[in-house]
Amino acid sequence: MMATIVALCLSPLTALAQSATGQAGSDEPPDVRVVVDVSGSMKTNDPNRLAGSALDMLVALLPSGVSAGIWTFGESIDNPLPLGQVDAQWRERALALPPALEQYQQHTDIEAALRTAAAAEGDGWRHLVLLTDGVIDLSPGRGAKPDVDLASRQRLVEAMVPDLANQGVAIHAIAFSPGADVALVERLAQRTGGLAAVVETPDALLGAFLDIVERIFPVDQVPLEDRRFTVDAGVDDFSALIFHDPGQGEVTLVAPDGTRYTRDTAPAEVRWQREPRFDLIRVPDPAQGEWRIEGPLAADSRITVNSDRHLVTEALPATLYSGFEVPLAVRVESDGEVTVPEGLKVTAELSGEAVDGLQILALGNDDGVFRGRLPSPSGTGAAELVITAEGEDFHRRRVQAVNVLPAVGAALDESGRRVTLVAEHPRLGHDNTRFEADLLGQSLEVAPADARRWSLEIPPQEDEVSRPLRISAVATIDGNETRWNLPPLWINRDGEVALDRALAGPTLSGERFAEASERQAEEEAGEALADQFVALVNEGPERLVQWWREGRPGLEPALERARHDPRSWLVAAILAVVVIAWLLWRRRRTRLAAAGSTREEPHV
Repeated sequence: MMATIVALCLSPLTALAQSATGQAGSDEPPDVRVVVDVSGSMKTNDPNRLAGSALDMLVALLPSGVSAGIWTFGESIDNPLPLGQVDAQWRERALALPPALEQYQQHTDIEAALRTAAAAEGDGWRHLVLLTDGVIDLSPGRGAKPDVDLASRQRLVEAMVPDLANQGVAIHAIAFSPGADVALVERLAQRTGGLAAVVETPDALLGAFLDIVERIFPVDQVPLEDRRFTVDAGVDDFSALIFHDPGQGEVTLVAPDGTRYTRDTAPAEVRWQREPRFDLIRVPDPAQGEWRIEGPLAADSRITVNSDRHLVTEALPATLYSGFEVPLAVRVESDGEVTVPEGLKVTAELSGEAVDGLQILALGNDDGVFRGRLPSPSGTGAAELVITAEGEDFHRRRVQAVNVLPAVGAALDESGRRVTLVAEHPRLGHDNTRFEADLLGQSLEVAPADARRWSLEIPPQEDEVSRPLRISAVATIDGNETRWNLPPLWINRDGEVALDRALAGPTLSGERFAEASERQAEEEAGEALADQFVALVNEGPERLVQWWREGRPGLEPALERARHDPRSWLVAAILAVVVIAWLLWRRRRTRLAAAGSTREEPHV
């Protein structure tokens, strides 16, 4: 657990926190509201107590002066740390909270938790950071399961989230379990302009939190290459965030004149925070020239700077869509005026699991504003957009994490005869989007199903050879036509290959999750029935004897004889085995049907 932080002021973050809100259209800096799941399922799905680690990282990364608060929820909602200005006292109170994060409750009401946290009064834009295992689980006292859970999910996605988005509320959702309702996490972020992530390790959690903080409070960085970075004359101070594994050696900072600094030897004006997984070092009024880092240095370490000259980018969406280019506009400002440092060149890079290789684009100078269109991402998942500006005496980077979703999700139904397409891009619909489908030269009709859905029938296959179903799309938005190909769907008669969940998109994945919840409820009901039957078999003779003793005294002697007759027990045991075998056969058949429906989905 972190040591208490009595004073932590990340000057670059604080300065840019106020300028960032100008882009959002508010005069006040945004506030951050952390909503932590303390339901019983988190005890299982968060065995490493990542929620507690998340709190440590939040305390370290939040800039001083902004407003922040913490809520916890299970079946009920608590607010152990109300909204307040982040300062030394706030940090101390936050670091004392972890015991409250392990007071587990029985159920999980995500809908009520988000509503309560968003409703608290605030001056700036509201950013909700949800930490959960991502599964809505309401008390059976509120209705039949799983209907009551699915109804809450539907209200959350279809009514509450759009309303919050209209109010300027962004939801950043982090799931602690790969078995969570990941589609819900993605949908919460997608529809509100937030980020979504699934994490299972402290390192992944730290990265997710850092992505969220940099999304809320964008900062300039200077390139860190081969353990070196350059500080130019315009830098007022810099902060070095050095990641490392626990137990590694000491970090040393080497100034341009060769002076070596460690946590114990650094001057009093240098704030140096040492934690098991990172060092955070703030150096005011740094010397110009090349600095070096010695000792442990992991990937994603970064140097942020506070300077009069800084990058300004047009709003970058948190969610990108495969098939659609990304328009970019970047400029350098000094005292609110556009300036072009000598020899300035600006490039944009997109990398990550959603991109094949590395996409690099040089932006063109348009009267001081550098513009370009980044090629569309080829896949789906997490990605990182890095904008780099380099001049003779100016080196800056801006890093933003993004989620990439399919513009159109696709899934094959259980029968293997119908493909459903659904628009994930918010501006696609029947009025501006059309499809063409081809199965080995045979053109298939893609018919509208509702405002944002389409379907096509697959003709019967005469053999079990897999065949690619190729679907192309054309969309017209603001007079611009976009053409792209959906990943091919492999159709085969026995349905042994499954569709990648990410390519189905959060809509169809969420619907499949709901279907799985219903099947699970049916299986649990069947298991309960089987358990009851076994108990009846075990206790049956005793219960029957007791019943006849109370109401049929004339048959008592016969029952007593049957009770001690091995042949009677043999008959009862045979009947029990037959019934239990039948129940298990029914259960196995249900599970195979469910698995078969998954395997029958198409594959990319």
